[in-house]
Amino acid sequence: MSFYIYDIIFLVAFSLAVGIFLYKRRKNLKKEGLLYLYRTQVGIRFIDYVGEKYKKAISFFAFLAIISGYLLMASMVYLFYKLIYIYLFVPEIVKAIKIPPLMPLIPYLPEAFNIDFLPPFYFTYWIIAIAVIALFHEFAHGIVARRYNVKILTTGFGFLGPFLAAFVEPDEHQMVKKPKYQQIAILSAGVFTNLILALIFFLLMSLVFVTAYLPSGALFNTYTIGEVPIKNIEAIDGKIITDSSREGILRLIEDNNITNDLVLGSNGKSINLTKVIANNKTYYITVDKLKLQLDNNKILLYEDLPAINVGLRGSIVAINENKIEDYEDLTEVMKMYKPGDVVKITTIDTTEGKRETLKYEVVLAEDPYEKGRAVIGIGYLSTRESVLGQITDTFNFFKKPATHYEAKFNGDLILFIYNLIWWLAIINFSVALINMLPMGIFDGGRMFMLTVWSITGNEKIAQKSFKFATYFILVVLVLIMAGWIIAIF
Repeated sequence: MSFYIYDIIFLVAFSLAVGIFLYKRRKNLKKEGLLYLYRTQVGIRFIDYVGEKYKKAISFFAFLAIISGYLLMASMVYLFYKLIYIYLFVPEIVKAIKIPPLMPLIPYLPEAFNIDFLPPFYFTYWIIAIAVIALFHEFAHGIVARRYNVKILTTGFGFLGPFLAAFVEPDEHQMVKKPKYQQIAILSAGVFTNLILALIFFLLMSLVFVTAYLPSGALFNTYTIGEVPIKNIEAIDGKIITDSSREGILRLIEDNNITNDLVLGSNGKSINLTKVIANNKTYYITVDKLKLQLDNNKILLYEDLPAINVGLRGSIVAINENKIEDYEDLTEVMKMYKPGDVVKITTIDTTEGKRETLKYEVVLAEDPYEKGRAVIGIGYLSTRESVLGQITDTFNFFKKPATHYEAKFNGDLILFIYNLIWWLAIINFSVALINMLPMGIFDGGRMFMLTVWSITGNEKIAQKSFKFATYFILVVLVLIMAGWIIAIF
């Protein structure tokens, strides 16, 4: 049975249990704005004890928290600028990301948007992540508040529909009377804790991976690409081009209803493409990818090589009797062959949610750019140039590039644990960043206001700057959302 079934059963059982719990204790449930708050005294003794007993250590922690808070705020402002640029001016990346920019993190988000670059996000992962993040984040606020003699009134949970949150409620009257440094320390304590947790889970993730996984194949993420001047394109799907301008090619595609009707592949695994003739050579591409490149003088097309013709997919684990463990192995083994040799290529494919072993018989071709060199017709494009790629590569520094890995034992269990730790690392880091956005609802908003107040010595200027930053970010978020809608639809 798929784990999704167990996970949905757990979701229903958990929701019923929470509903019954809140109904029986509904006297403690209060509505404040859009939120329903359930207040308790749980954890206050612990917060008081730690905050009062370890004052020197917490003072040092608070100092580091303030530094990290400002660094995170600067990073978030920069990332916010990058998001504005991407969502308004780079629609191809928006289409690849797919997720709306204002979408909250909810269970099954990658599955809902069919995102293949993220692991599954089960409800089990979500509730564990919420518990870990909220507990440590809020208790950090509380402990630093007690260090500076701010009383903690209550702890508890908040509910916004099905979304959960935790809170530690300090005495606001006492807090606003404290020096600005102490207030900023209290505000930044939560995100600093999330940053520490992200690092811990990040290191734990790398430890699990190097302990439980072995390199087991060579990955490729593209077929061999050739660069062709747009003026040299002679025909698309057999239709002769008379006007090689952007408008002329688009008109040819529309008038002839050109679609990806060329089917290539074997093993029952087909790919649908469009045939393009340029420089008296055959190339392949999808219609959508062709359209996206028509503003350029040169376009990228797939070369007519064996891999694309047989529809090669998955991770290459063997060529004839030669085992392939990583991309370096593949490079060395290919040196043993020459153009025209017939080889049997074995791959492991997991793209459809199940592990399949596929076998292909391939006649090796000559490299179109290096005479005498035998090629299959595949490549691996680095994602380092994109923000998403840089973040992914950073969190995967312990993996060899272009390498497929398999678990040493109990693969499903290891993958479940590894993905859980991955989400805990990513979400803690994301919460730390987002919470330092200088706008009203986040810790960074109040921290920004206190900082401006400290610099200018004028509370009115600080309040006006705070309001301006909040409204400006809200307007920009609306523009980003509009950019997403335009790109996707």
